[in-house]
Amino acid sequence: MRLSRYFLPVLKETPAEAQIASHRLMLRAGMIKQASAGIYSWLPLGFKILRKLENIVHEEQVRAGHIPVLMPTLQSADLWRESGRYDDYGAEMLRIKDRHDRDMLYGPTNEELITDIFRAHVGSYKDLPLTLYHIQWKFRDEVRPRFGVMRGREFLMKDGYNFDLTKEDALHAYNRHMVSYLRTYERMGLQAIPMRADSGPIGGDDTHEFLVLADTGESEVFYDSAITDLTLGNRVVDYASREECEAIVKEWTTPYARTDETHDAALYEAIPEARRKASRGIEVGQIFYFGTKYSEPMGANVQGPDGKSVPVHMGSHGIGVSRLIGAIIEANHDDKGIIWPEGVTPFHAGIVNLKQGDAEADAACEALYASLVALGMEPLYDDRDERAGGKFATMDLIGLPWRITVGPRGLKNGVVEVTCRRTGESEELPPEQAVEKLARVYAGHVLRPSL
Repeated sequence: MRLSRYFLPVLKETPAEAQIASHRLMLRAGMIKQASAGIYSWLPLGFKILRKLENIVHEEQVRAGHIPVLMPTLQSADLWRESGRYDDYGAEMLRIKDRHDRDMLYGPTNEELITDIFRAHVGSYKDLPLTLYHIQWKFRDEVRPRFGVMRGREFLMKDGYNFDLTKEDALHAYNRHMVSYLRTYERMGLQAIPMRADSGPIGGDDTHEFLVLADTGESEVFYDSAITDLTLGNRVVDYASREECEAIVKEWTTPYARTDETHDAALYEAIPEARRKASRGIEVGQIFYFGTKYSEPMGANVQGPDGKSVPVHMGSHGIGVSRLIGAIIEANHDDKGIIWPEGVTPFHAGIVNLKQGDAEADAACEALYASLVALGMEPLYDDRDERAGGKFATMDLIGLPWRITVGPRGLKNGVVEVTCRRTGESEELPPEQAVEKLARVYAGHVLRPSL
């Protein structure tokens, strides 16, 4: 993309309503624009990142054997009355009536709707196990929407639902989801710690939240620092293996890690003092096992091996896709702007032409641009007739991990400057070596065109 042809409405001043770094930087970087309280329009740069995160979530869900569907945003209140949640959910649910005076709601979650789909089409244990998921916009009418996309009213969420014959089968689905989530967050450059949590209005006895440590987090968390040394890395996981998934879950859940709602002071004090950590965290996902909480009242039964009809065991598993963008920025920024991890960056590198209109500089930039595109990368070429300082400020603000600076002085010596946004370190390289360096950096990442 050439910046002269892109819609990137960056702001020099910080809007007064922005209270935390991610909200300030998303507004300033031209990623979002508020439409009304807690509801945002996603501008090209923000939408591009949103789609990148969505693709990662899809890939890891499919890798784990889960099947994508798409459910509607509006739901019938009748389904929620069946489960008993219509009156229990509270004022966060946006309740509406259609033109025929039927009670409807804008979905805050989809347990009832997916259960209705399941009971209409599945009747035998032979069709199990089954896990369906979708990525869809949700609405929860927060009393005080704030912090931009971190606590908005409308948000993009992946929610998945498993259907299993027995509790043991459903707990394997629970473990499978935890492993797939750990891999998902790692691909995004995040360390999201699974913590024992409260189930809230979803219900159920087994639940973990995934939290990213950040000073601006809404939850107080307590943990053993040993958990921050864990990583999946390039480990190959057999999601069909109960033993393998269970072993990974045990590895991540043995060190103490809990939110304030489930904090146990005695267990915490038993941790060696040097490893006892208290912080704040941003919730970016949660997994639940709730047994037959929805299947029994809604009649989601299957015929078991003995011919008897039994309710299926269920769980639900969510990732806040739009919320993740705020969490990534909270964990990756400085006083100049955002610092995107390589796995989620909207553009892989920025090309800055220090003297637009200079024949040699223009030709070198065009050649770099073409070389990066040929390798499957998406560069952002700042070809505007602007001062160098303004171009650097824009690149720092939007946070691309790498910048290639091209100017007549360097070209006379046969080099361009390659700068790492995270460290600020620069080195001069011949153009072809600059391209080779970026190819090595992104060798471990999936490269594909995005919006």
